[in-house]
Amino acid sequence: MTYGPCGGVNGDGTCEVDPTPCVFLQRDLPIRWADDGARAAAAATSVPQAPGEAVTTLAGRELSDIARRRPLVFTGFPVRAMRSDVIGATADALAGSVDAVLSGDAGRSRVQFPPSYRAALITRTGLRLWMGFNSRDRNRTALDRELSSLRSLGVAGVHCVTGDHTQTGDRPDARPVFDLESTTTLPRAAALGLVTSFAESPAAPPVAERGARVAEKERAGGRLCLTQYAGDADEVAAFVTLCRDAGASVPVVPGVPLVVDRNGAALLASFHAAKLPHGFVERLFAARDVRAEGIRLAVEYGRALLDTGVVGGVVIAGGARLGAEAEYAADLATVARELGGGS
Repeated sequence: MTYGPCGGVNGDGTCEVDPTPCVFLQRDLPIRWADDGARAAAAATSVPQAPGEAVTTLAGRELSDIARRRPLVFTGFPVRAMRSDVIGATADALAGSVDAVLSGDAGRSRVQFPPSYRAALITRTGLRLWMGFNSRDRNRTALDRELSSLRSLGVAGVHCVTGDHTQTGDRPDARPVFDLESTTTLPRAAALGLVTSFAESPAAPPVAERGARVAEKERAGGRLCLTQYAGDADEVAAFVTLCRDAGASVPVVPGVPLVVDRNGAALLASFHAAKLPHGFVERLFAARDVRAEGIRLAVEYGRALLDTGVVGGVVIAGGARLGAEAEYAADLATVARELGGGS
């Protein structure tokens, strides 16, 4: 990794992969693009170009039109890895309630369908797809193939992340690739005319430099910043101000946690650098009906974020109990409708 630190820095400054100090916290941060030539080098001349000027897909243009009218409402797309037969049930539960679905890594599962095949399965349902795309498992030639395929399939956008290390998932025996990282994948995707997003963890050290990280990724080609859970609404608004002060203009789209059972709460607790709203956990576990309270909390927090007037939308996500993905998708849809999605 060149453009660190990633979002996996623990609050005490240690790495999520190994409990040793993050090396990037000992450097002059952030590591900056030197000039336009460095940015072009990151994109690489071998990347196939979209014809003419930057071309976005129909779904991407539709989302841009929505974003001009109101904040965007995304949700996750909960399905079990390597199961094509469950796509339809999740899609049916979300249809008409969301502006787009974000399909990223399946929890800690490191073996799953490649992005282009997942995109083919999901886009045929009629949902707009924002496809998660990591650099962990493929080198740059394989990544270029996937990006070209995603553009051909008409995805709404591509969420470019470096990716969790294999040691943090269910296949620690696999050798990680990381030929590229988020910051060097973004210009390759943008060169193909894909609308791109990237991740940021506002609560991860070095907190004061996270706004500058957003500015750097915007210069690399990012068009949306999707954040890890970042505390109360006023803390998210303060992060947006930090981004603007650093020169970033991209919309910031924070995460809204939806927890409907104890398993989901355990998954949420495993997220590095996540900061939940004040009192979230206490209210959830004090409730007689965890599912109902989880939905109420998600709606309440989502509205508070949108009421700040400074965010570009929200991403509602969390963790589904194995075998209950479609039911969880219906709960996601409930929250999304309450926050204005799909309208």
